[in-house]
Formats: sequence, C-alpha cells, structure tokens
Amino acid sequence: MWPNLREDKVPAVKMNPQTTRTERDSLGEVEVPSDAYYGAHTARAVTNFQITATTIGNYSEFVNALAVVKQASATANTELGLLDKEVGAAIVAACETIRRGEHRDQFVVDAIQGGAGTSTNMNANEVLANVALEILGRRRGDYVTIHPIDHVNLCQSTNDVYPTAIKLALDRYLGALLDAMARLEDSLSQKAAEFSDLLKVGRTQLQDAVPMTLGQEFGAFAVMIGEDRQRVEETRALLRELNLGGTAIGTALNTPPDYAQVVVTELRNLTGIHSLISAPDLVEATQDTGVFVHTSGTLKRVAIKLSKICNDLRLLSSGPRTGFGEIELPPRQAGSSIMPGKVNPVIPEVVNQIAFDVIGKDITVSFAAEAGQLQLNAFEPVIAKSLFDSAIRLTAGCRTLADNCIDGIVANRVNLDRHLASSIALTAALVPEIGYTAAASIAKQALDSGRGVMELAIESGLVSQGKLDQLLNPVRVAGVKALEPH
Repeated sequence: MWPNLREDKVPAVKMNPQTTRTERDSLGEVEVPSDAYYGAHTARAVTNFQITATTIGNYSEFVNALAVVKQASATANTELGLLDKEVGAAIVAACETIRRGEHRDQFVVDAIQGGAGTSTNMNANEVLANVALEILGRRRGDYVTIHPIDHVNLCQSTNDVYPTAIKLALDRYLGALLDAMARLEDSLSQKAAEFSDLLKVGRTQLQDAVPMTLGQEFGAFAVMIGEDRQRVEETRALLRELNLGGTAIGTALNTPPDYAQVVVTELRNLTGIHSLISAPDLVEATQDTGVFVHTSGTLKRVAIKLSKICNDLRLLSSGPRTGFGEIELPPRQAGSSIMPGKVNPVIPEVVNQIAFDVIGKDITVSFAAEAGQLQLNAFEPVIAKSLFDSAIRLTAGCRTLADNCIDGIVANRVNLDRHLASSIALTAALVPEIGYTAAASIAKQALDSGRGVMELAIESGLVSQGKLDQLLNPVRVAGVKALEPH
C-alpha cells in the first residue's frame, strides 16, 4: 500500500539553539540562524508560508529592484537630513552589495505570501540592515545602530516599496522578452526571404483556399511577433508610473512634503530609466493594479500568437508521409519508445505549453486584481509571481523556438508543388474571367474526376491557354511583386 501522506501541514524547521541568535519583534522572541542576514520577521514568514518552494531569491531582477528602491530611499533620506550620513552610506553600500548578486540566498520568503508583500519588504529590510552592520564592523542583530524599520525602511511602507519593486523588475523581465522576440522575428523573417519563391496552397478552415507563397506564410508570422513587440514596449512604458513615497495608502504619512519627488529622482539616477515618474494621485496608484492587469493581458496576447504559430508549424510539418508535409522541422530527439523512426515536433509543443501556462496565469492575475479592497490590494504577491513567471517563460520560449526550430526548418518542395497542382484553389483565379458559377462547376468536376483545374478550364472552352496563363501567373495569384522559378 502507498503510505498515507499528510500534506495539509508542513512542519516548521527546527533549529539548534547553539547555532541561532535570539531576536525580538512585536510578537516576542524568535530564534534565527546565527549565520543568517535576515531576522525575526523573515524567520516567522518562512514558517508561515511554505507554499510554492519558490522563494523571492529565485527572481534575481526582483531582488535587485528591492535593493535599488532601498538605495534610492536611503540616499533621499540622507539628502533630506533624515538619516545619519554614516548609517545612510552603510545602507547604500549594502544595497550595492545585493545588486552585485551577493547574499541572494538570504531572500528566503516564499514568493506567494499573505500580508500584501510585508514579508518580502521585511526580508529586504533585515538583510540590508545586517549587511550594513557588518560594513560598519558591527554584529548582526545590532539593531540599535541600524534598524531594519527605523533606518532601512525610513519614509517607506510595504505598500509603496513592493509595487514599485515589482514594476522595476517587470521592466527588466520585459526587456529580456523584447530581445527574445526580436530574435524570433528575425529568424522568421529570414525564412520568409528564403521561401519567397515557393508557391503553395493557402488554407482557410483547413480547406484549400487560394495560392500564396511559403515565404508569405512565414512573413505573416514575423509580422505577428513584430506587432506584439510594439505592444510589450507600450506596456513597459506604463509600468514607469510609481507610487513610491505614498507609504501606507498613498497619503505620504511620515514623509516630508518633497520626499516622493526626491526619491523618484534618485531612482531615475540609479536605474537609468529616465521616464520614471511619481503618480499624480498616490492614493489611486496605491490601490489600483490596472497596470498589472494590462501587463498580464499583453503577455497573454504574446502567448496566444506564439501558440497559433506553433499550431501551424505542427500542421505544416505533419506526416511525414501522410500529413501536410510541406515543411520539415529540425529533428531534435527520438519521438517514441515503441515506434522506431518517429520524430515529434517537440519544440512547438513545449512553446504551446508555455502559452497555456501564461493564459492560466492571466486568469490568476485577473482574479487577484479584482479582489483588491478599499485602499490596498493584498494579493500582489500572486500577481507578481504570475507576471514574473510568464515573462521569464515566454522569453525562454521565443529563444528556444528560434534557436531549436525556426532556424532549421526546410521546405519540402515536392509536396508543395504536388499540393498546388492537385488543388482546386486555382479556380478562384478564374472568377474574373469566367464568373463564379462557371469556376465552381470546374472545381466540382476537378473534385469528382481527380483531373486538374487547368486542363478542365481549357476543355470548357471558356478560357484560352494564353488567358489562362495570365490568370494563373504566380505573381498575380500570390499577390507578390516578383517570383523567381525554383
């Protein structure tokens, strides 16, 4: 029998008192690993939220974004005379350490958590406080000198730090996605040029339609990706309106009047993103997650387009003997443990699955955004994780599709010619000369007899050979400027 596994409770991690230090928070004493840079709040969160086995440390751009927000805040607070210069300099140095990739393993809270991101903010505050303490030659946990809240979190709240960091991280993740999409668009464009002279049958509703070139088919794919690159760029711009400085609900409680402008200016300088602005209404910006809904919708759009392209690639390469067989995908691996010689379209298949996942995450984001109440949305952690994962996976999907599939596609010229010659699609080109009814009659004769359209058209006496050659000229029927014989 299978063992009766209980998965409803995850036991808390037990610590050896000899390897821990004691910290206090508002709930009492907490044992923290002695070598940890995080503190009591983080330790409690690790116990409370053992949910996904994915920590915030897995999202490097998010950790970097948290650090740069804290650095901008420390710099602003020092400039405004709110923070001792030595303390401020130590916090800034600690932030730079994190941004260099150090101590990533100390960001240990689960990506999905209750508390609207408070555990993430405190994880960052505690790590930065203890790194800064070491920079000053002090021991970890000496919060009299540098306190996670009083100093690192000065003039801040989770409710403005957390969404700001999400937006900055998304800016980076979308930048990587744009690069990957450009790579895929270029790959598709190269295939469009390579296949520009290959006539084939176009299809609608999986039925023969009118002639086109294989180059036009791949060119359309490239345009689809190019259009979505523009949509991602537009979305990226929308993410640059911030509520930083609004603190708890956007009223800027516990900050001086000019803090928001000063800290956003510092953030521009540190990130190099000169279009960052402070939202005109910080109360609205703190509670509204509309930009995340928009971002998710854009990522879903990219996913749907990618999946459609992959569906077509699987259809066009189907066979190899009994399907369309008009293109051949590069063989990536053996396709069956029982059928020798079978090779499956594994790269389009994996990109399809990425798309399904992204579409599902869009639903998650929609529900989470709708569930916000009054002055805050408490569900931004699942929004953030969903968006990060979607952008990361789409980036990987675009690159693997280009590198492992599109670049190696070969046209099957024999099948392309055979399908075109046997198709009734050519009858559409006869309509301007002989009318729809006569052309439909020729199409039916061709289907019933298995004979060719051109042969039956001449036999009907409705069109001469010379006129037929003009009507069926590849340049005309495919709607392209010129075609060279292949």
